[in-house]
Amino acid sequence: MQSEQNSLSISSVDGRYRSKTESLAPIASEFGLMKYRIQVECEWLLTLCATSGIPECPSIDKAKQQFIRSIGEHFDIAAATAVKEFEQTTNHDVKAVEYYIKTRLQEDVELDNIKEWVHFACTSEDINNAAYGLMVKASRDTVLLPGLDQIITELDQLAQTHAQLPMLSRTHGQDASPTTLGKEIKNVAARLQRQRTQLAEIEILGKFNGAVGNYNAHAYTYPEVDWPELSASFLERIGLTQNPWTTQIEPHDYLAELFHCLMRANQILLDFDRDMWSYISIDYFTQRKVEGETGSSTMPHKVNPIDFENSEGNLGIANALLEHMASKLQVSRWQRDLSDSTVLRNIGSAFAHCIIAYQATLKGLSRLEVNAETITADLNASWAILAEAVQTVMRKHGMDEPYERLKTATRGQQVTESSYQQLLIDLDLPKAAYAELKTLTPAGYVGLAPTLATKTL
Repeated sequence: MQSEQNSLSISSVDGRYRSKTESLAPIASEFGLMKYRIQVECEWLLTLCATSGIPECPSIDKAKQQFIRSIGEHFDIAAATAVKEFEQTTNHDVKAVEYYIKTRLQEDVELDNIKEWVHFACTSEDINNAAYGLMVKASRDTVLLPGLDQIITELDQLAQTHAQLPMLSRTHGQDASPTTLGKEIKNVAARLQRQRTQLAEIEILGKFNGAVGNYNAHAYTYPEVDWPELSASFLERIGLTQNPWTTQIEPHDYLAELFHCLMRANQILLDFDRDMWSYISIDYFTQRKVEGETGSSTMPHKVNPIDFENSEGNLGIANALLEHMASKLQVSRWQRDLSDSTVLRNIGSAFAHCIIAYQATLKGLSRLEVNAETITADLNASWAILAEAVQTVMRKHGMDEPYERLKTATRGQQVTESSYQQLLIDLDLPKAAYAELKTLTPAGYVGLAPTLATKTL
């Protein structure tokens, strides 16, 4: 049955890749949105009951408080079905949540008396923005950040393992000064770590200030209550930070910040995927064979780098969605329009493509085997890269036109170990300079790369 459902899914997120997105499903789905809406409504009701300036909304004991919280905490598929049944009548998803909570409160005589305080002074956007905030926070903290952490850890370990392995660099696609394999991998880990840190620190904002952000109904009904303070403490209690100045909607600027940060992390990973693809193509890495797995459907010898390709493709889709959401969600006509609603419903899809990509990259990394012989042979065939070292030592010893002389001697020339040694003789180097350079090899010219590769992030 599950296989049939997957086959009939329009989106690959809920079809082909469903098993890879299970951790996200209870959070960033329609089910998750309903769950968070109910939690917000229930906590607001509890806030009203605990506010002394609202005597008409009576305080309730801890047992009944826990019952109200349990409506959201124990939300399940059966409850979600009940909410959707209300929606069939109301044609309004937030109102359906309100009616569902009221039916649950009717199970207790005392709580039945406070059911009309559900959704008090709220506009739908109060509930929605807070629910989406909780959804985004949970997605980030429990799924996205751990996914990035796995990749960063794997890359850092790989960097440590191969910190000493000299490797030819390429700039503009041409041979350049040597590095080490570990150092190049550490570069990626460090870039990802920086974006990961920023992503974790982005404040998740919320508004709970009524129809156009002014507490109109609140202040008119209970002018003695400090509603901005009450709103701030309520939002903080559920895990959000108050945005005090809004229209009907929380303006989504923090979402744009978060999406752009996630896009940067994704773009770094996409860059890495492409580099790994290229290194595999020149045999710097081979891929571990999996018994029974097909590579090319017609060329039996091939093991295609499909995991890195899969990651690249999914990162592209994720970033396209994130880019659109980041630019669209900051724009709303006057105090609000509804064009953000359908866009917000795609947050889960964007996050899902991120997770699919992260898992694909990790799978690709797990199958890599370093071909040290190829890497070393490639480096040893490129003695011309030592021209940088030679001209720099010549500068140190005060020789004239070192760059120009090395350019003439090496550019467009096939430089071998023997011709390198002859070059040193032809340059008529000072004794000290010659002594410095005659034992230098491409593998010995890696600078501080091994140290940088092992440095703590």
